[in-house]
Amino acid sequence: MTKMNTLILATLLALFAAVPLQADDAATKTVGEVYEERAALEGKQVTVQGEVVKVNAGVMQRNFIHIQDGSGDALHDTNNLVITTQDNAAVGDKVSVTGTVVVDHDFGFGYHYPLLVEQASVTKSE
Repeated sequence: MTKMNTLILATLLALFAAVPLQADDAATKTVGEVYEERAALEGKQVTVQGEVVKVNAGVMQRNFIHIQDGSGDALHDTNNLVITTQDNAAVGDKVSVTGTVVVDHDFGFGYHYPLLVEQASVTKSE
């Protein structure tokens, strides 16, 4: 390999390493921060870690998982974040979720959510 080819390859590898991957583009937030910043976060990817406190599986072809992390305010109902996903989790699981913030989503039939994280990937934490 010539010196020029080596230099080009090294430059390309350095540039590739500097570009964040899709999953890294998600901002890491607490449940309370997602509620506080929901207008600015709408349509953006977030990652939230917490404990599963409720699961409604197989509703409207998705699982609704509720997580809490100790942040937010129970009096103002900003301590419980609802996630929609195709992944499974159980009450008590510690999880990391990454999905898209959706504000004021109305599924109809009385299912209105002021805040959701939709199409999330759910990973169990240790």
